[in-house]
Amino acid sequence: MADALGRTVLHRDRYGRMWGLGDRKSPSAKTPALVLMADDPALPVDYAPFSSASSTSLPSVLSIRSRGSFCPPEFKENGPTYSVNVGHVLPPSLEDANAGEAQGTSSLLPVSWQRMNHDDSLTDPSLSPEIVVLTDAVQLASQPGKLPTAVMTLKHRFPGALLWTPGLGGPDNLSVLVSMGVDLFDLARCREASANGVVLTAWGPRLPLDHEATSVEAQAYHMVKTLDEVRAAVMTGSLRTLAVQQSQSSPRLVEHLRRHQDLVAGNEGVLASHMPATTEFACFSSNALTDPLVADWERFMAEDYEAPAPVRNVMILLPCSARKPYRLSKSHGQFLRAIGSTGCHEVMMTSPLGLVPRDLEDVWPAANYDVPVTGDWSSDELGRVRRMLTALVQRVGYREIINHTDMDLSFLAVDVVNTRQGQGSTNFDALARLTAAVKDARERYDLKNQKNNLRLKEHFRSIARKVTGTDAWCEALVVRGKLPRWRLELDGTQMAVWSIDRNGFSFSRAAIDLLHHHQALKAVVLREDVVWKGDVFAQLVEKADPTIRMGDDLRVLQGGKCIGLARAVAAGWEWAGTPGTLAKSHQRKKKS
Repeated sequence: MADALGRTVLHRDRYGRMWGLGDRKSPSAKTPALVLMADDPALPVDYAPFSSASSTSLPSVLSIRSRGSFCPPEFKENGPTYSVNVGHVLPPSLEDANAGEAQGTSSLLPVSWQRMNHDDSLTDPSLSPEIVVLTDAVQLASQPGKLPTAVMTLKHRFPGALLWTPGLGGPDNLSVLVSMGVDLFDLARCREASANGVVLTAWGPRLPLDHEATSVEAQAYHMVKTLDEVRAAVMTGSLRTLAVQQSQSSPRLVEHLRRHQDLVAGNEGVLASHMPATTEFACFSSNALTDPLVADWERFMAEDYEAPAPVRNVMILLPCSARKPYRLSKSHGQFLRAIGSTGCHEVMMTSPLGLVPRDLEDVWPAANYDVPVTGDWSSDELGRVRRMLTALVQRVGYREIINHTDMDLSFLAVDVVNTRQGQGSTNFDALARLTAAVKDARERYDLKNQKNNLRLKEHFRSIARKVTGTDAWCEALVVRGKLPRWRLELDGTQMAVWSIDRNGFSFSRAAIDLLHHHQALKAVVLREDVVWKGDVFAQLVEKADPTIRMGDDLRVLQGGKCIGLARAVAAGWEWAGTPGTLAKSHQRKKKS
């Protein structure tokens, strides 16, 4: 049965989503968007796809009406419409008291903090609302930590629903709320600004200039422009940057964003594992140091990363470069010529990621971050590098570190050779000392140069451990070809190609059984009563790994057999019921 509200996700950026409403091939409205109240300006349907009204009688009834044709399959008349009993509940501060009037349950689902804590019916797996209304969002926003917790809880429980936080949104907090997962807003705060004679802009309220009006219509202009900016940010993957910028206009927004980031860091199936090579992870302020992606990278390097086996005796610690991957920069060209050996493990010191090994410089986010290069390091940045170096040295067991940075490594329990001695990294004498240190290490530890194809294989094995969960499938492979298309072959048959367009592997059909044999890649299990013809949709899925990340290559299983590969376009939290495509079909076995 088709959903009453035709909707599909057009773009994603973590919890921020742009939904298309109506015909998924040609949606007539998009989110984030507005719900209009009585006497609101008649904005275009694309910006305001719904209108709403509440009854004045008791029990209070909330109704929402579609202003466009969103009902599949014909999309002829405006619809759907919703109506539900809102009830009366105690404020969030009285969360321990289970009292008040019960809220209704329908495709339009009103939820309060109290209901989330006391109503077991919300856990009913058959409950699948199309719009969820967080009725006490304004009150939750004033209590530390409750709004981010409530929003994330509702997103994970009802991933296929649009979320509305009545009275909370405005042009000054729209990007932060969308990054948290809110989809629908209203003009309540714009009306309040109009009544107070101020202009509510994307950067907060201010007094109007002589030529500026403060009418609701004028306020709505700022809201629509902000909707455009946020939609564009979701499309380009830059919503985090916009939200960080906007949060600086209010201490409450900073708090919401930080608590949301803490929650994201605690959920495995949220961050992306791959992003297009053109996507930038902007690190223009100290806020990048607290981003969940940075914390995830540090955790991986400290706990899971394994250095390539042939280079575990000596680490060469190098400074980063503005250009990515580093090896293409002018400075790293000089470093590589000075080193003149492939027998050492090259590791870059950088902010905000801390450390990036040479063998992972092509993967997300190491290949995509952009940070101002000033040479100045904060105590937080240095603290991350120290933690990561300490963990890496203990886990790998290096016998020596050749330090070509200006960082003091005396805190490490390993021999350190300093080659900079206060000079620049590309200074002639510093490079000469780097050459001498590497030559001496090669002699003392009998370090061997690696043949290029074997060195590349070790790099690809390192990448495989990170993005596929194991490098066992690479054991018997050989690397052939040349830049920009390195091929990984087994007995002359191509298993994968390294794709510089996505900074990841592109697997062939022949790799399906190999990957499945070694349990590489996360798995999605399809229902046995369906035929997989196109992409992977929610209605086909019986079970999915909750730790799936957007960009992950996946094994598609059915009846206990691996029948193909797909590439996730949705993170694990969405797989419990988000309409539309969850993974793109990549390879499929031929029917026997």
